[in-house]
Amino acid sequence: MKIPALLLGSTSLVLAASRTSPPEGCLHVAKSGGDYTTVQSAIDSLSTTSAGNQCVFVDQGTYNEQVYIPSRAAQLTVYGYTTDSSSYADNKAIITNSLDAGSAGSNDASGTLRVHAANVKVYNVNVVNSYGKGSQAIALSAQADGGYYGCQFYGFQDTLLANTGKQYYSGSLITGATDFIFGQRAQAWFEGCDIRVRNGGYYITANGRDASDNPSYYLFNRCDVAAAAGESVTGGSYYLGRPWRTYSRVVFQNTSLSSVINGAGWHDWNGGTDVSNIFYAEYANSGSGASGTRVSWAKSLSASVSETEVLGSGYTSAAWYDASYPN
Repeated sequence: MKIPALLLGSTSLVLAASRTSPPEGCLHVAKSGGDYTTVQSAIDSLSTTSAGNQCVFVDQGTYNEQVYIPSRAAQLTVYGYTTDSSSYADNKAIITNSLDAGSAGSNDASGTLRVHAANVKVYNVNVVNSYGKGSQAIALSAQADGGYYGCQFYGFQDTLLANTGKQYYSGSLITGATDFIFGQRAQAWFEGCDIRVRNGGYYITANGRDASDNPSYYLFNRCDVAAAAGESVTGGSYYLGRPWRTYSRVVFQNTSLSSVINGAGWHDWNGGTDVSNIFYAEYANSGSGASGTRVSWAKSLSASVSETEVLGSGYTSAAWYDASYPN
């Protein structure tokens, strides 16, 4: 599959640092000449019961496979080949698969990269589900606490399943069309991410929070929302989200919203949705998509939401959080 040309959206001025060989102690995955020729075989070689740190480096190339990371005692880090580790623009390690949820049996089972282990960190890896239109087809299925830095996630419907645990996405690119950032219980913070929409869709998020005691929260801070490169997207055709469940909670703040966003901002779920307990809000957004008459049940905040409110007070010491990553 040809991955479309991508745009660098970060405005941070940082010194580029390459990662073109395995860091010390990492297993080396390469099309030839490495310890393993597939990402899954490297993951399978690692103990799930031994504590400590584990590391996998994925060399440049396209790996046509589905990767499952089961629960483990160790903290696992996956690095991808790049000549600039501070952004996603120069990533050269691509994991791609084409599988829809109907054929796989569930949303999670269709994922190209399925992360079920807690405290996993992934850097500079591109994850693709090339199935296209017609069904849910997940690129990343994130089922536990984890951090994703300088990655790319590409799909159409339901690209990113941020489903369970505390999750941090920094300086990454997420591309899709219908409900392409979704899930039920995750507390997910998206920092400095580029959100790119494709032709033929309508909704960015579909948060599935179903009760007041469900911790799920999607927060987009300093992100950039626009049409994907090479895609002709009609102005006003997209909404920031629609509620998969009736306590859905999503905030966009300090974010640039292009003209692809409809003036209403948000949408209900196919009409007749009970919106009384939904929390959809914005703060200090910019761009032509930030203006318009929002739906009556959306909120305009007087202050930004903090990372602590979404992720809890201990997030800065969590194994999955990398405060040093440029964003």
